[in-house]
Parts: sequence; C-alpha cells; structure tokens
Amino acid sequence: MTPDAAVTPATSPVRVRLPAPLRELAQVAREITVEVPGDVTQRSVLDALERSHPALAGTTRDRASARRRAFIRFYVGEEDLSNASPDEPLPPGVAAGREPFVVIGAMAGG
Repeated sequence: MTPDAAVTPATSPVRVRLPAPLRELAQVAREITVEVPGDVTQRSVLDALERSHPALAGTTRDRASARRRAFIRFYVGEEDLSNASPDEPLPPGVAAGREPFVVIGAMAGG
C-alpha cells in the first residue's frame, strides 16, 4: 500500500429494531441495517443510526449530553443494556449481524 492510499475503517452491518413511533418518524421498517465503523458499541450504533436517519437524532439520546432518554431501553436478546456504558462493546452476535440491537420505548404508570 502506498503512503497516500486511503485507509477505510472496517464497518459492521448492524441490525437495529425500532419501536413503532420511531419507525413512523423515520419512515422505515421494523428492522433496519446500519453500517457501523470500528468498534460496535451502543454509541457507535446510535451514531450510525442518526447519520443514516437524521429524523431520529435526539430521539434515543439527549442531543446535548448524549445520555439515553429516560423512557428508551436498549436490548440484545433478553439482556437489558440500557444502563451499560455506551462505549462497552456489544455482544459479538450484534457485530456479526446475527442478533439485532433492539430499541424499546418503555412505558410508565401506576
């Protein structure tokens, strides 16, 4: 490779499953695929989601702080990753495209 050759970071096609209100907002199907460069983490998946679907910017995370919104939850399989570090690698099945990263709109009430 020559020194001037551009190096393209590896990307992973990550499946993302969205709740109905976010699907309607972005005009997408229940499950979409986003290309995630580098490490597959919550942050990198959500960054890729917002890049590919700008209407979703600020819907899962606060725009200023980048913190998860209170009534949004993140799952892989049956594991709730909502309170995990946003920079922690997601399970290998997500990066390999075998399992979806699931966004759920939680409900509250009493």
